[in-house]
Amino acid sequence: MFSRRLSTLQLISWCLMLQVSDAFVSPITTSKQHALVSKALLAKESTNDDNNNNNNNDYVSDRRSILRNVAIAGMGVTFSPLTTTPTSAIAASTPGGRIQFGGEDIMTPKEHGTTSLPVQENLRYDVSRKLADRICCYNRHFAEFGGYFESTPFEETMRNLVSSNNGPVTFYDSVTGKPLFVAPINRSVEQFITESEVHGWPSFRDDEVVWDNVRVLRNSGETVSVDGTHLGHNLPDKKGNRYCINLVSVAGNPVTAS
Repeated sequence: MFSRRLSTLQLISWCLMLQVSDAFVSPITTSKQHALVSKALLAKESTNDDNNNNNNNDYVSDRRSILRNVAIAGMGVTFSPLTTTPTSAIAASTPGGRIQFGGEDIMTPKEHGTTSLPVQENLRYDVSRKLADRICCYNRHFAEFGGYFESTPFEETMRNLVSSNNGPVTFYDSVTGKPLFVAPINRSVEQFITESEVHGWPSFRDDEVVWDNVRVLRNSGETVSVDGTHLGHNLPDKKGNRYCINLVSVAGNPVTAS
């Protein structure tokens, strides 16, 4: 009888959690559950796409709708002990340090949405430039569809680069080309990929953030570049801050100073 009462209490607790989930932004999902996530459109699009004629609307979702469907997706997932990745291959800027907060003024309207320029041509990982421009420059709340990165060569590219470089990979702003993240650090590439698959988006930790170029808005957790590029959101868990980032926002190429 005691166990049945306990089970009932647990069920009630989970129901209450789901009722309040809309108050939070938490894209937690698994690859098998991506199909369950409600699709939300930023704007009506034509059926033409700059990459393989795919409709970008299929890859946009409202982060607030996700937790209701997949609230317990991340439970039961275990990770092996962290393994230290050599930092000798880290380029451009040094990542790590304390979280850096920014104000809403970073995201004020500019010449191209919240940024001064559109996204770069020839983005990495074969991501859609049209989708990237919408997410990076004309958006504050929406995200590429959960699991989008798994439809790209991202995972294979990560493994190959980490292996060939004997170190982590630098991720660049899709608009400015500035370094934003360096990963994996203090974990293996498989641990980085697995965590990203569990949540549906590339997921970075404090040690992997280039704080010279990244800010978190205190009231919303929105994670942005100092130049106004929307990147994603900070969604802390028991391990600490977790930066849930759109791949299209960090698929840029480095720009050398002239």
